[in-house]
Amino acid sequence: MNIHILELRTRIIYCIFFVFINFFVLFYYSEILYDIFSNPIVKQLPQKSSIVATKLTSTFFIPLKLSFYVSIILSMPYLMYNFWNFVSPGLYISEKKTFFPFMFYSVMLFYFGLLFSFYLVCPLAINFFINSSPISVVIMVDIGNYMDFIFEISVVCGLSFQTPLIIKLLLSMRLFSKDDLREKRSYIIVLAFILGMLLTPPDFISQVLIAIPICVLFEIGLLIS
Repeated sequence: MNIHILELRTRIIYCIFFVFINFFVLFYYSEILYDIFSNPIVKQLPQKSSIVATKLTSTFFIPLKLSFYVSIILSMPYLMYNFWNFVSPGLYISEKKTFFPFMFYSVMLFYFGLLFSFYLVCPLAINFFINSSPISVVIMVDIGNYMDFIFEISVVCGLSFQTPLIIKLLLSMRLFSKDDLREKRSYIIVLAFILGMLLTPPDFISQVLIAIPICVLFEIGLLIS
């Protein structure tokens, strides 16, 4: 067997093993993990409202899914470490100096995007929906729907925080110049709102809370490039 294929298989096995070790640890503490992730909505629910499970299997599968998603997110540095060790021997020194920082900042920005979503975007969106509900309606939030909402918004935020790196990559590849991007600023703003509309739940507040950071990060990308 080709030595590179063998190494790739070994690293994939290590990564899968690492993810599942994290998963089992997190699943053991899934009640604490659930309390952390439900905190943004628990703090804002009216007194008579509560989080409910509309399916019999939700009380088991939601903690399972939550633990698995978080285990992948927490494993990203280790996954990227193995990816780097696999590809770096085939790179020139100049390529290593470019690729490693790009990979490192990509992971960091993804984490910043997740934190930005969890502590700012999601609470604001939740507050908007709760306050938009008629007084006569008692809010009962399905736990599955809530977790899907949190993860969908968070992943989109994490990906949108890659904007400065994408701008820097486009400029370094000379596909565009800074002047070209500045001239297309209005199109970028429209594109940001379109992406916010396509990648988030169908509500205006989530779309705006995603589009605005993309626009800001676009400007940051121009400044650091």
